[in-house]
Amino acid sequence: MYNNVRPQLGVPQFQPQLPTSSQPNVFGNAFNAAGSGLIRGGLGAYGEKIFGSSSEYVQSNITRYFSDPQYYFQVNDHYVKNKLKVVLFPFLHRGHWTRITEPVGGRLSYKPPIYDINAPDLYIPLMAFGTYVVLAGISLGLRGKFSPEALNWLFIKGMVGWCMQTALLKLTLLSLGSGEAPLLDIVAYAGYTFAGMSLAALGKIISGYSYYVLMPWFCLCMGIFLVKTMKRVLFAEVRSYDSSKHHYLLLFIALAQFPLFMWLGNITVNWFI
Repeated sequence: MYNNVRPQLGVPQFQPQLPTSSQPNVFGNAFNAAGSGLIRGGLGAYGEKIFGSSSEYVQSNITRYFSDPQYYFQVNDHYVKNKLKVVLFPFLHRGHWTRITEPVGGRLSYKPPIYDINAPDLYIPLMAFGTYVVLAGISLGLRGKFSPEALNWLFIKGMVGWCMQTALLKLTLLSLGSGEAPLLDIVAYAGYTFAGMSLAALGKIISGYSYYVLMPWFCLCMGIFLVKTMKRVLFAEVRSYDSSKHHYLLLFIALAQFPLFMWLGNITVNWFI
């Protein structure tokens, strides 16, 4: 009987409410804030230490192996003229082959090319490489074999030769325990090959007989220049090495210039030969 009792309309119904605590947990909030602050501070300091050391490591290695590209373009007319004399006529270079240093930021750094004739640069190699490609194209045009595709193949052939020379010098230094030289230094030294190649290509255009005189001469001069330069790099960086191995590898660098020059000087449509 009592189960059928229903609430009457119009009569307000009261629901019991559970008691709630209106006081905040002061100690809990304080501990949470302090803990989160310590975590954020610790992680921030740890992350700053990691990223800071990583940034310094990356920056030091970039400077170590690649150096500053702008350094290699600090040249003037006087430097270019004298540098070409050293590269093309190393017999006439009466001065020393060591580079000049200066204190910068508490450590010694090499002076830029504009102040040091023995410093490597990329201006002469790039200009010589472009001149070589243009003269090779003119040589093909005089023989009626010029085409845009042929000029493209000559460009690729020159780049391959540049890379081969760079790899030869870098592997030689590594085999002697000297891998500290910046990569752009080695690229610059290898690029001087095209200074002699450009003159040999010009001689081939003017007179075919002069080519057979200029090519061996510039092969010999480039070999002597690279031997003098690599000896300077080795003496500056290597503390102990096998002298016999040292001389054999330098001799190999000099002899390797002859097949490389002959291959680059053979201006044909097929750059494989």
